[in-house]
Amino acid sequence: MLTNEIMYKALVEKDVAYEGTFVAAVKTTGIFCRPTCTARKPKEENVEFFKTTREAILKGYRPCKVCNPLEKLGETPDFIKAILNELNINPSAKFKDGDLMEKGIEPSKIRRWFLKNHGITFHAYQRMFRINSAFKKIQQGETITAVAFDSGYESLSGFTDSFKSVFGVSPSNSKDKQIINITRLETPLGTMFACAVEQGICLLEFTDRKMLETELKALAKQLNANIIQGANKHFELLKRELDEYFEGKRKVFTVPLFAPGTVFQQSVWKTLQTIPYGATHSYKQQSIAMNKREAVRAVANANGMNRISIIIPCHRVIGEDGNLTGYGGGLLRKKWLLDLEQSNL
Repeated sequence: MLTNEIMYKALVEKDVAYEGTFVAAVKTTGIFCRPTCTARKPKEENVEFFKTTREAILKGYRPCKVCNPLEKLGETPDFIKAILNELNINPSAKFKDGDLMEKGIEPSKIRRWFLKNHGITFHAYQRMFRINSAFKKIQQGETITAVAFDSGYESLSGFTDSFKSVFGVSPSNSKDKQIINITRLETPLGTMFACAVEQGICLLEFTDRKMLETELKALAKQLNANIIQGANKHFELLKRELDEYFEGKRKVFTVPLFAPGTVFQQSVWKTLQTIPYGATHSYKQQSIAMNKREAVRAVANANGMNRISIIIPCHRVIGEDGNLTGYGGGLLRKKWLLDLEQSNL
């Protein structure tokens, strides 16, 4: 599928859809880059392509210092990881510019990172994180007054105003509301968003999926919930198991899932999870396994409505003629995932 012409075009256009599928090595400089590198592009005759960074290194190339191809795209810097860990331990903590400078962190640097990767400022992220934690405490039966002051607010009215701005209702009227926590995960194939509720992971999608915004809105409406940046007890296990999967060390996931949908959709998604690691089924085989022999198109549509990619493995479903068919994350990623599983059987 990947010709030199296609890969060079992706390199010139900095196409993020090709992240993880190849690296480009420049013969004249001895450096290799990821597809989205912002450095000046070499002439096509001076480039050779490799499937992995290991192959490029064995050929004598060294990693580019501009795009850092040995790191995951968009990987969270260590200094930000440390700040986020402190917030997880103490959600009421407030890091002002002076606090950041005492830690040797330039405030403008952390602001730029949060705006680029989360679309909000660092201080807005902190406020949202505090409100998220407060919501959970209220749901668990703690009094609104105690939660407000434990969260670092100096007045009950200030807490109520902040709460309303996020959830659209006052703290006392929030009992029937839910929170869907969302976080970013870095993978060899690009950034993913994960969402979780108390019951389990309810969404796992690549951030460039065209239907992502529609999926998030539908999920929030279905669960009568607000989607908020923040920690969730299921995220740590999800990240660990995904890392193991991409390293070829995990074939079965154990992280709890919560996939609301119609009875038929849930039946389709359950059948998807019976397709073995490294195997592929056609839509027809899937419909036969469900005793829905005549419902091939309906099965295919339900596959497309799956919000939990990789773990509910719709990438293992192909056309009856053996060709790859539609995949929300893109056919390049689908092929990459199938190749990964085949190589680790």
